Amino acid sequence: MDFYIVIPAHNEEAFIGGTLQSIVEQTLLPKRVVVVNDASTDDTQHIIDKFSEKYHFIESIFHNTEALHEPGSKVINAFYKGLETLDEDYDIICKFDADLIFPKNYLEKIVEHFQNNPTYGMVGGFCTIEKNGNWVVENLTNKDHIRGALKAYRKKCFQQIGGLKTSMGWDTVDELLAQYHGWQLKTDELLHVKHLKPTGGNYSKNSKYKQGEAFYRMRYGLWLTFIASAKLAFKKNSFQFFIDSMVGYFKAKKGGTVFIVSAAEGKYIRDLRWKNIRKKFGVV
Repeated sequence: MDFYIVIPAHNEEAFIGGTLQSIVEQTLLPKRVVVVNDASTDDTQHIIDKFSEKYHFIESIFHNTEALHEPGSKVINAFYKGLETLDEDYDIICKFDADLIFPKNYLEKIVEHFQNNPTYGMVGGFCTIEKNGNWVVENLTNKDHIRGALKAYRKKCFQQIGGLKTSMGWDTVDELLAQYHGWQLKTDELLHVKHLKPTGGNYSKNSKYKQGEAFYRMRYGLWLTFIASAKLAFKKNSFQFFIDSMVGYFKAKKGGTVFIVSAAEGKYIRDLRWKNIRKKFGVV
């Protein structure tokens, strides 16, 4: 199976070299890698150039966007700039972050999962972060969720879900839409990827309401938004996050913010979320 990989990168001079080195050392090499230099002002481009000169399957493009790092829209806009340079002669399309170190067999194992089960639309490993000299799983989401940092999509699944949404929550709605179209998700607990930067470390203060807005745009409704916000706030150990998320939801509702899923997709998403909640409490 042929891999195409798109890597958005903004001022990643401290990390992009390690990410690309871990990719060129894979036991199964990708067909093409496009690194989107998203208006970097540091040495990111020079590092990318060193790899593209040595490895024919690595290339880069420059994408000039606003300096503000907004969750979702900025990184996905950069991803699409990279995607535009690619043809459709691939089996798997990946959106990877520029601050990851992959185990050498990562792509090989991803392929094995896709080949062994044709109903898998998305496959991924687990992000780990360093704590006291040890690499531990970054415990921000459920273990059945594929982190936005290392998404791998079967082409047909990617096309059916309409690609990626330019909104915070894109890496949740993609999985929900994949299931809406009958695909399964696969996370491999043995595939540990080193995540070198804290999640959301670069988000601006202006983005604090974006999570609640994302829940609204996915048609969660009030009570699912309440539960999801409380769960994330608990994981982040931040009551303020819960307040900001709920404020963001009501701001989006009052402002008539556009939904990113259809009414039918929204109903499916709500039904699936409630079903999973009931399952956790042993309620059929």
